[in-house]
This record gives sequence, structure tokens and C-alpha cells, in this order.
Amino acid sequence: MAAQYRLTASAKADINALLDESTHRHGQDARNRYAALLLAALRRIAQNPEGGATAARPELHPDMRSFHIRHSRTESNTTPVGNPVHVIFYRTTEPGRVDIIRVLHDRMEPSRHVEPKTKTKGD
Repeated sequence: MAAQYRLTASAKADINALLDESTHRHGQDARNRYAALLLAALRRIAQNPEGGATAARPELHPDMRSFHIRHSRTESNTTPVGNPVHVIFYRTTEPGRVDIIRVLHDRMEPSRHVEPKTKTKGD
């Protein structure tokens, strides 16, 4: 069975906002390339949630991890994005499934945007 990921409502909103901003600042082609990069990063996380480019984030939650999308620049089937600036925050909820909690700009302070109520189903 292929690995799966699920986007929380916050992650969906983050992605929509960052892609809209990409279109506004850089045009539709740039949006498409960034969307392909995000998709490559999400697939990579789902396939190997604890891979070498990921980081444990115990300061946010014991199960939380993060992945900077720059590590997937060579995995999308488009012209590489020059300077990706987003980090995906996620946790494994069961074998073969990852919940994507937030997708934040790398200059944002995660502890201000990853709310306790979104960290786990049981919290």
C-alpha cells in the first residue's frame, strides 16, 4: 500500500495562501512550479516520515517533525524553484499515514502557529 498524507484545514489554508501569493508576486508558471515542489515534498514525507532531511520537533509536540521543502528541489518534474522558503510540520498518526499540520514560511516562529489542539487527535 502506498503511503498517504492528510492535510489539516490549517495546512490547506497555508498552501492556498502561499500559492496565491506566489501567483501574485511571480506569475502562474512560478505557482505551478512551487505547487509541484510542495507535492514532491509531501510525497517524500509520506514515503519516509523520519528521513534524513526531517527534524524532530519535541518543543512543539513529542510526535511533531518538520521538513524544509528545499530538500525536494530535485524531485519535482519542473524547473527547480530557486529559493524555496517553506517548512512542512507533520506527525505520523499510524503506519503509512502522515498528518500535515501546517506549512509555514521558514522565518515564522512555529510555536506561535502550531496550536496544541492541532498537534494530535487526542490532545
